[in-house]
Amino acid sequence: MKIFLIEDDSSIFEMIKERFNGWNLTVEGPLDFHKVMDSFIEIKPQLVIIDIQLPAYDGFHWCREIREISKVPIIFLSSRDHPMDMVMAMQMGADDFIQKPFHMEVLLAKVQAILRRTYDYVEEQSEITRWNGATVDYTKGVIMYNDKSCELTKNELFILRILLQHIDKIVSRDELMRKLWDDERFVNDNTLSVNVNRLRQKLEEIGMKNVIVTKKGLGYMAITL
Repeated sequence: MKIFLIEDDSSIFEMIKERFNGWNLTVEGPLDFHKVMDSFIEIKPQLVIIDIQLPAYDGFHWCREIREISKVPIIFLSSRDHPMDMVMAMQMGADDFIQKPFHMEVLLAKVQAILRRTYDYVEEQSEITRWNGATVDYTKGVIMYNDKSCELTKNELFILRILLQHIDKIVSRDELMRKLWDDERFVNDNTLSVNVNRLRQKLEEIGMKNVIVTKKGLGYMAITL
């Protein structure tokens, strides 16, 4: 597996590279921070780790550029700790946000969990699910309703699938986090909220309103209309 690490701190870059190599994860970085996309296209990584504060353009810029051409999982790794930084990252399509200073084992665990659910999981999902007149295509990561469709990120698709496996039943936040990240200790609670809200927004944009409801203090539920 190739990891594209967009990090200008050479000590952090080398530390991550050395640790990940022990787990058969190849870490490569951009040759030129002004031409990050050239390196991304050439490397064809399975996952991207990106800092916010970078030379030339910030991490949000490159996240936006990557999302225009790829659904590859993206993790932000930054010393910025304002909640809006995380919200902005998730809204741009990031899969997770880790603050510096960080524990290497936590970063490695999150990377492994995302790679596992993104690539091992997708191989198993070849069917199409029908729900309230919509078609969910798990292989393409698309939901279609009437004449409209929208693409879902890996996290959004995974959350939707779990909810649809328990249609009209409450799925607790803890259960969702355990299934998404294997171990909820490595998850910021806001990350799940952002992903669910983003999923709801996408569903509303294609005309599917109020199909995922929040049960306060309990969790979420996908309902049959």
